Amino acid sequence: MVFTASLTSTLNSLSLSTPFLHGTTPLNHLSKPNCPLFLQPPKSLTFLPPVRAMKLMQGKVVSSTNDKTVAVEVTRLAPHPKYKRRVRYKKKFQAHDPENRFKVGDFVQLQKCRPISKTKTFLAVPVPVKSKKEIKEGEDGDGVDKELGIPLQSQQELQA
Repeated sequence: MVFTASLTSTLNSLSLSTPFLHGTTPLNHLSKPNCPLFLQPPKSLTFLPPVRAMKLMQGKVVSSTNDKTVAVEVTRLAPHPKYKRRVRYKKKFQAHDPENRFKVGDFVQLQKCRPISKTKTFLAVPVPVKSKKEIKEGEDGDGVDKELGIPLQSQQELQA
């Protein structure tokens, strides 16, 4: 009996001292809708959102069986999340080929465009041709520098 009396007295002495039970804590002034800080209009953004560059990818045509559509496999190198070594990741994209001019094995450039179908959001464009290396002057034998268009000094001495 003594034990239960001491237990009830300790429970009675313990009171929850949280002010939320009695409603004495004032609410945050920002949470009140009639607060003058709440009524101020939001500030307009003074900065412009970042402009995203148009996405261009290059890949190899792996399928051209569908009409006006080619499947292009794009390979990219990215670091492995754990081992930090560069790993090849391959992904296939469907691209629009309106003239059916690309065959399997061609290298194409994918240009982002409006969605054409559920899976096609790219346009297949031929890869721009890189300029060929200049023919070495030893091969053609005329002794004229290609950049300047004037004969070399050794060729001038031979002609004189």
